[in-house]
Amino acid sequence: MAYEPQFTIRPRLLSQVEMIAALRERIMGAAVELSWIPALQKDTRTRNGHASTAIEGNPLTLEQVRALEEGRVLAASDQRSSREVLNYFAGLRYVEKHAKKKAIRHEDLFELHRLLADSVMDQGTAGCYRTIQVRVGNYFPPAAADVSGLMFELLDWWNKKSTELSPVLSSAILHYQFENIHPFADGNGRTGRALALWELYRRGFDSHHIFSVDEYYWEDRPGYYKALDAVRVSSEDLTEWMEYCAEGLEKTLERVWLRVQSYSRKSQEKLVLRPKQELLLKLLLDHGSMSPAELWETLSVSRQGAMDLLRPLLDAGLVEKIGGKKTGKYSLR
Repeated sequence: MAYEPQFTIRPRLLSQVEMIAALRERIMGAAVELSWIPALQKDTRTRNGHASTAIEGNPLTLEQVRALEEGRVLAASDQRSSREVLNYFAGLRYVEKHAKKKAIRHEDLFELHRLLADSVMDQGTAGCYRTIQVRVGNYFPPAAADVSGLMFELLDWWNKKSTELSPVLSSAILHYQFENIHPFADGNGRTGRALALWELYRRGFDSHHIFSVDEYYWEDRPGYYKALDAVRVSSEDLTEWMEYCAEGLEKTLERVWLRVQSYSRKSQEKLVLRPKQELLLKLLLDHGSMSPAELWETLSVSRQGAMDLLRPLLDAGLVEKIGGKKTGKYSLR
């Protein structure tokens, strides 16, 4: 039996898709310095790694995840948590490498799951469909004997029918149905969100890989799980779930647009950013505002060194000072 998702495209969803398309075009057409694209990609990879593992209970902070992405080693007590994050980075690299793959097979899912779940599974085997019954809250996914057939139907739909829909919609459908089947004994949440991202990449929606929608799900975890459960209550009607995912993607793109603006320079003069300045801007993105002392301590520079980094950014209009001389803080304009 072929998989046929059930949904209705209501005016709200149409409006969301149109807004998302407009935001995407604005972002992709922005005059972002080529040298900044890797920085945006790195930041997005860090945010995805942090958010998707945090949803599953990983305690590492964004700064700790960033440290792992940069190759730094955390305390031994964080070994499992670190492994989960490093696995997710490996999974993202796999998805990025195969972004243009036309047909996704079971073996591709097994390899992705192996990368994501290596040495961090509480039950089952990484890279193999489950052979046991599992429970997700109050939900009991299909019997293990049915998993292979259901995944065959989902992959058939993904490889053939999904292209008839906007990637905004097809990624949401793929995300839900994978979680509904729950094909692996553990690690399904991370894998399902990676597949939704893979669909956006495959369809050319995020060709620069600078969108981190998992951040939205992490910040709205109760709403995320409630939206997933609501589909089962509504006899598998995906309408509200697709609207929820579209809302998350829209808010994600709004946030990305602000980041792109902070990376773009409005002045006619060319500003060549040093690595420390790039790090400074990332700190302000994450913290909102920081005092001079916080900046030079975090950047490991002297007070004068911090001002040498800040002055060109202030002149360029990227950074502004808020507050008085003694109590002022710096933030992105």
